[in-house]
Amino acid sequence: MPQILALDTRFGREIRATARLALPLIAGQLSAVGMSAVDVALAGHYSAHTLAAVAVGANVWVLGLVSAVGVMMALSPSVAQLDGANRHHDIGPLFRQALWLAAALSVLLWFGARHAGPLLALLGVDPALRADARAFLQALSWGAPGLCGYFALRGLCEGSSWTRPTMLFGLFGLAVLVPLDWILIYGKWGLPALGARGSGIANALALWLQLLAFAAYLKFGQRFRHLDLFARMEPPDWPAIRHLLWIGVPMAVTLLMEAGLFVISALLISRLGTVAIDGHQIAINVASVTFMVPLGLALAVTVRVGHAAGRGDAAAVRYAGFTGIALTLVTQAVSATVMLALPHAIAHVYSNDPRVIALAAQLLILAGIFQFSDGIQVVSNGALRGLKDTRMPMLITVVAYWLVGMPTGAWLAFGAGHGVQGMWVGLIAGLTAAALLLFARWVAQTRGDGWRRLAVAPIAKPPLETAE
Repeated sequence: MPQILALDTRFGREIRATARLALPLIAGQLSAVGMSAVDVALAGHYSAHTLAAVAVGANVWVLGLVSAVGVMMALSPSVAQLDGANRHHDIGPLFRQALWLAAALSVLLWFGARHAGPLLALLGVDPALRADARAFLQALSWGAPGLCGYFALRGLCEGSSWTRPTMLFGLFGLAVLVPLDWILIYGKWGLPALGARGSGIANALALWLQLLAFAAYLKFGQRFRHLDLFARMEPPDWPAIRHLLWIGVPMAVTLLMEAGLFVISALLISRLGTVAIDGHQIAINVASVTFMVPLGLALAVTVRVGHAAGRGDAAAVRYAGFTGIALTLVTQAVSATVMLALPHAIAHVYSNDPRVIALAAQLLILAGIFQFSDGIQVVSNGALRGLKDTRMPMLITVVAYWLVGMPTGAWLAFGAGHGVQGMWVGLIAGLTAAALLLFARWVAQTRGDGWRRLAVAPIAKPPLETAE
């Protein structure tokens, strides 16, 4: 009995620690969803054409965004492991190398957004929309440095188990975007109405304001004063940058695999007509909002696992990962219950068309079914990131989403004639395969001491790289 009580006490402490980290992260992720919702709402009220152009441009931007963010996510587990190993003197130099990496990624993202015309044509975007979609992307491209720099600052704070800034500056970004979008899309205060281009400019300005406010908060605050984050700027240290890329590029590919699954699914569903598009959009929007909860938990679990790995504490590594997965099962049970119990009521919030409501309700039931798979796969992946295990999860997502999910969905939708519901069964198949394989990978990695070879890997040139 005393052992059980001790286990309960440790489990309870881990739950509280994970929840403290996760709640601000969830709020920050919901703020990002809110920024997208603001764009859609204000562009939609301006004109249907502007809404369509912004939606197309935003989908293209997402492909570049998840690539850049995926690479920058390497900073969080690296800082967490250094923090756990009490190697605080290495955090500042690593952070400054991450800034060099962010600068390089921002140039690539800027260039890609400004030259997206061929991609728009390849995707078969209506020629009438391409000019405004390009205008949106070209304006938004100037926000690339703000985005990449912001995620460098986030990675530093989250890796140091300080997640409140993610919430504060996520809400700040949402607060500044609303008036900027309104002024620039509609042409207020004597400015011309810029439509889709105005939305792009507003988002770029919001990203820069987020970065500048966040940087000032860290520079003049007391939390990281001992790290001398901004005291100097060393030249690029290629071993450190290469190490971040070694961890981050597979994460970027993993995010692209999942984002690509949903983007291509939406494009295929668009062939099935307006009702199918609308029903799918409603259900995927609801699922995207609920997904922010396990995503926030996954980011928190990355930090908890990374910190324990830095200390070399095998038991704490396992506790952190399995506690996050257990919490996810609870949160996903709630979201699944709501979707399964109230699909028509939820759909009615979005539409008054009986056909759209009926289809969206069917898809919400399928979304309720994949809540557990979606939660387990993202948190298992987050736990593996804490160990800097990113290459095998990348391969797993390729197999699960593109060798299982997409072929299954495409065949059921078009080969077997099940339409949009068939495509969603494919999503369930892909997410379930990812959940099973990623969870199995986590169990295998933590069963013995194999994870130790990944913990606190070299991240700086000598003499720091030999310090254990």
